[in-house]
Amino acid sequence: MFALDDELTGTILDCPGGASSFTAEATRRGARVTAVDPVYTTPATELTRHILAETERGTAWTTATSSRYVWDFYGSPDGHSAMRRAAAHQFAHDLVGHPERYVAGQLPSLPFEAGEFDIVLSSHLLFTYADRLDFAFHTSAIAELLRVTRGEVRVFPLADQAGAPQPDLVDHVRRALAAAGATTQLRTVSFEFQRGVSEMLVVRHG
Repeated sequence: MFALDDELTGTILDCPGGASSFTAEATRRGARVTAVDPVYTTPATELTRHILAETERGTAWTTATSSRYVWDFYGSPDGHSAMRRAAAHQFAHDLVGHPERYVAGQLPSLPFEAGEFDIVLSSHLLFTYADRLDFAFHTSAIAELLRVTRGEVRVFPLADQAGAPQPDLVDHVRRALAAAGATTQLRTVSFEFQRGVSEMLVVRHG
């Protein structure tokens, strides 16, 4: 979803990392990945149970609202469910085997040094929860993500949980970041799951 095919090298921060298998997969392919999320304070066994329960709940939701999604990547709701369960198990295995890769922390204040990472990725938090995370949070959160990278920040998707694009909020955030000296760009990616949602926000130091 982040158009990373040729960029799985160097140091990467996944924020929030959640129960994604990205850290395990990208590390296997040669990157040095750190995931950060407040849920990592939860003991691994308890977190695994919660993740699997959430996977089933998410499967029920996507199945009931399947017309909102593009199934090219997953094939079907059943394929999506199977991939999510596999990812949850891979995450749990990696969390137990390599706990140093998973750091408890949350935006808008992260426990990392300035410029610590080559690239920072953020999925399904910013803009996804636009109904409860306001403009001030979005600008401070992205500014913090930019602080900890010497490269760029990539944010995806730019739509809320129901798949509704958030162009006004995106524009306001981009203007605020530009006023603070950052440069921003909207880039189309090849991944599309929420129907019509295929843009990411790229932020760099000015």
